[in-house]
Amino acid sequence: MNRRAALAALMLIAGCATREQDPTGGTIVGEVGDPRNRARVHTELAGAYYERGNMGVALDELRQATTADPSYAQAYSLLGLVHMELRETREAESSFERALRLSPNDADINHNFGWFLCQNSREKESIKYFLQALRNPLYQSPWRTYSAAGVCSMRVNNVKDAEEFFQRALKLDPDEPAALLQLGQIRYRQGNIGDARKLVSRYNKLVSPSSESLWLALRIERRLGERVGEQSYANQLRRRFPGSREYQSLQRGDYD
Repeated sequence: MNRRAALAALMLIAGCATREQDPTGGTIVGEVGDPRNRARVHTELAGAYYERGNMGVALDELRQATTADPSYAQAYSLLGLVHMELRETREAESSFERALRLSPNDADINHNFGWFLCQNSREKESIKYFLQALRNPLYQSPWRTYSAAGVCSMRVNNVKDAEEFFQRALKLDPDEPAALLQLGQIRYRQGNIGDARKLVSRYNKLVSPSSESLWLALRIERRLGERVGEQSYANQLRRRFPGSREYQSLQRGDYD
């Protein structure tokens, strides 16, 4: 999950009254005298800096947000994402936990904490928080949580659950990239080469191909006996990702 996707999940909306300048030259609306609106304004500013990769300023804005209103859960959720980006694991976990104490049913906070756990080799724990996010009937992007749950299930070789999560993600959003690629991997291993080919082809058209997606596409073409397609993907893999693990496998002739 990239920074923009994580940020969008926070649904940061300022209040309405006076206006303050944001770092992009626009305006953010907020009532200066209201602690909650001050917290929202500072959190939204922090979000803009987070998205730009300026974590130091984002942290400063979030400190101001939590000082203005210590009960504003969204500020702690974003604080967790910032610490996560900085690889400050203990601080990130503490921030997410505080956000959840303040708003235990918030789908986005549960998703973000689940992803944090997954990224820190706590995949089995992460599923609990993904499922909690999905229980919220007002959740606006459940497909990304199904997809994330699938990725984390794959990391612990729980292919059965991963397959179901990816299928649910694609039912809600047929263009969810991670679900397309990972379900393509599953179909390839199952020997369903036709479906695998459709899934990875769709992925490569929607987003910039990765070393993983090119390697999967190459092996599919090889399995089908399509030598022209296989060579095309081999050339792309060599040109774009010469240092990748997948290209090293290609050089060794280790296709499976």
